[in-house]
Amino acid sequence: MQENSRYAVGLDIGTTTVRCVVGHIEGPQVLPTIIGVGECANSGMRKGTVVNLVNAASAIDKTLEAAERMSGHEIHEVTISVNGSHIIGMSSRGVIAVGSGGHEINEDGLARVEEAATVVQLPANREILEVTPRSYQLDGQDNIKDPLGMTGVRLEVDAHVITALGPHLKNLHKACEMTETTPRATVVAGLAAARAVVSDQQTENGVVLIDIGGTTTNLAVYEEGDLQHVAVIPMGSVNITNDLAIGLKTDLDIAEQVKLQHATAKPSARKDSNDTVRVRIEKSTHEFSISDIDMIVEARLEEIFELINKELKSIGRAAKLPGGAVLSGGGAQLTGIADYAREALQLSARLGQSAEFAGVSEKVNNPAWSTAVGLMLIDLEGASHTISGPAKQSEAKKRFEIKNITQKITGVFSKFRS
Repeated sequence: MQENSRYAVGLDIGTTTVRCVVGHIEGPQVLPTIIGVGECANSGMRKGTVVNLVNAASAIDKTLEAAERMSGHEIHEVTISVNGSHIIGMSSRGVIAVGSGGHEINEDGLARVEEAATVVQLPANREILEVTPRSYQLDGQDNIKDPLGMTGVRLEVDAHVITALGPHLKNLHKACEMTETTPRATVVAGLAAARAVVSDQQTENGVVLIDIGGTTTNLAVYEEGDLQHVAVIPMGSVNITNDLAIGLKTDLDIAEQVKLQHATAKPSARKDSNDTVRVRIEKSTHEFSISDIDMIVEARLEEIFELINKELKSIGRAAKLPGGAVLSGGGAQLTGIADYAREALQLSARLGQSAEFAGVSEKVNNPAWSTAVGLMLIDLEGASHTISGPAKQSEAKKRFEIKNITQKITGVFSKFRS
């Protein structure tokens, strides 16, 4: 392998589906080549958190196995996503003395002031996941984007600090380690999706990334090039399926097909003038009223976007983001969702589109894969995001914990230690 050859792996551990993207870059390439993908249904999580370690690990194992088989690359380290309403963002300030008489700001100074911003009172079970500097202040001069090389005495930083519940992070890491895979970095799912589908110009002008997953919706608001706000709404596309099952008095698998084949966020855009639709499952055909479908879908979308608007209002950005809204996630595949978002948020809106990659890229050209692609790109950049606490356990402690669990399920998964 050439010295400049690198592999990168993004593992999106979603509530309903686990997805993996393997990228490879060699020599002067700017964008990686997608050489492997894998996905598997996940029954071990609820609303972004692990509720069954064995089932979650099984989904991860099968996903990684598929990606390895396609790519020919044996996976040992990955950058993973974390999700759930336990993720909270908050503002924090850090202050340090650079030195008497005026000293030049160096990398060490930036690291120290960012570390000072993490000195906040947190509950014992909550950990800092990521610190994003917004702006710096040097000897009273505000709104400095990059003070590196400047001279001063007192350096301050205005930062956005993201925290998550430690037990949830630890269980997520355990599920990975049960497959002998080490999480190199842990990234909030919405931030990973934004890395794949939001442009630098949009983050500068002001944009909200809306990642609609199965049971959660991630929000990430950027302005002036910096992260301003993150939030996770405990509602997603599975809620639409459940509503259809209840409202149409039908089974969940039939309701899912109704959603995929006939649901729309913009009923006025329907070209079919029929009053009913038919869904065929195996040998049975089911007929449903279009007006009932539209009413059920609209009610749930209205609730989701009201909560999104509430988050934007809380930071004074409702209808005030020139870069508009970018939609990603499996729920963004609902017909007419961009038009609905445009009206509901009073912002321009579009479906997220990642860069055009070489290789087996046709699989990942889908909003549902945005987070996995973003994680792969972050992994390629050297996993610069903060690694959460569970990854910092001593090797002895990790081996002890994983051994105790895997002894009970020896032989269940192909990659487990005996």
